[in-house]
Amino acid sequence: MTTETGTRYGRRNDPDRRDRIVAACLDVIAESGIAGASHRRIAEAAKVPLGSMTYYFAGIDELLHEALTCFASEISERFEQRMTSATDAESARESVIEIILGDVFRSTRELVISHEIYTLAARDPGYRVITTEWMKRSRTALERHFDPETARIVDALIEGLSIHRSLDDHPRDATEVVRAVTRVLTSAQPTVAASLVNTRTRSDDKEGR
Repeated sequence: MTTETGTRYGRRNDPDRRDRIVAACLDVIAESGIAGASHRRIAEAAKVPLGSMTYYFAGIDELLHEALTCFASEISERFEQRMTSATDAESARESVIEIILGDVFRSTRELVISHEIYTLAARDPGYRVITTEWMKRSRTALERHFDPETARIVDALIEGLSIHRSLDDHPRDATEVVRAVTRVLTSAQPTVAASLVNTRTRSDDKEGR
């Protein structure tokens, strides 16, 4: 009976190998970009024999697609959890602010991978399904609190400010994010703006008592 690494027998002795390969693929992408994500480099990062790679994935495209899909799904889940936790207009606004300030993208590594996904999707329609689903989930989560048009605007604001802040050598004060989100919500959705004003008014009244 053979126990050669990469065979079905070898797999039983290393049940987490596939997941390690996927995780290693994302690490390589974060470090070297999509262009640097070769089978050899990923195998070295995952600490698995190069020959075992084709046991789990037919080719590099299949591996990249699965790794990037898993990444996008994880980020979407965090986004959804944050927006689901909001109970009114004010907490929805606060949730959007927290997402931009790093609640969803928790590290430079994750921001780099997200940039790589968008770049790849722009060049290769085969990967666009990942970004399409990602944006759909984000907007659906936002639509729990905002109308569809506002949700699209806020989604774009989140993406734009997250990218700008990640690339800025001198990140500006978080109050700029607060002002930007409040301004967009105030101008884009009157019902939310009115709710924010009412919330602030109630808060000011309590403080004045």
